[in-house]
Amino acid sequence: MVSCMKKYFRGFYLSLGMFTAIPLPAHLWGGDCMRLALPCLPLIGGLIGALWWGAAELFILGEVHLIFTAAVISLIPFVLTGFLHLDGYMDTSDAVLSRRPLEDKRRILKDPHTGAFAVIMLAVLFILQFASVYVVTESAGKLGLLAAVTVISRCCAAWSVLSLSVMQDSGYAKVFSENTGLSHKIFVAALAVLTAALFFLYSGGYGLAVVGAVILGYMCATAYVFREFKGISGDLTGFAIVISELCGLMALAIISG
Repeated sequence: MVSCMKKYFRGFYLSLGMFTAIPLPAHLWGGDCMRLALPCLPLIGGLIGALWWGAAELFILGEVHLIFTAAVISLIPFVLTGFLHLDGYMDTSDAVLSRRPLEDKRRILKDPHTGAFAVIMLAVLFILQFASVYVVTESAGKLGLLAAVTVISRCCAAWSVLSLSVMQDSGYAKVFSENTGLSHKIFVAALAVLTAALFFLYSGGYGLAVVGAVILGYMCATAYVFREFKGISGDLTGFAIVISELCGLMALAIISG
């Protein structure tokens, strides 16, 4: 048991270094903890969500102007991840909206240059993100559900990479999914069920509505990009995380309003 907990802690620490911009004294890489990075991704979501929730509460308690509060709170999840998933969102938007053949879309996905479609979709994302956060912070009644958004989105992300076919030219997605099995999927599913239960206790049906919106958003985004690219990758997963979290935020805004 102690050995297992140590392995999962190492997996959590590796995942923390890989998928966030939170400063760490040292970074892990390699070893038997590599296969635990994805199963621990929802725990990273829990940390990001807790910080997101805490920051929102502090801004509201400090009576900071609502527009400024909404702007800062909108950016926090992106800042905490070092804009990692946002990069995948922009790359994927460029590729899928090009409406090119498969090989061209895969080439655009890997292209480091930013295209017009990425800029357009970034503007759409920020408008909807800001509007949703503005409504949520204005009501200030269900801020804890922000944490549900980040945990469930990463449960979906971990499950999809562990379950779906990974594109051959995908670097990290292929590395992190190697040597994983049923036990890792069960762990992720258990975290998702536990999260849904906790937020049902926190806010009843509202909590389940937000969780459901995140899951539905992730499933739709992943189904779309999987069909377009015939596989999954780190960039495509980042795209689905951003879309699913936006869906959760919009659902939270609707029930808060």
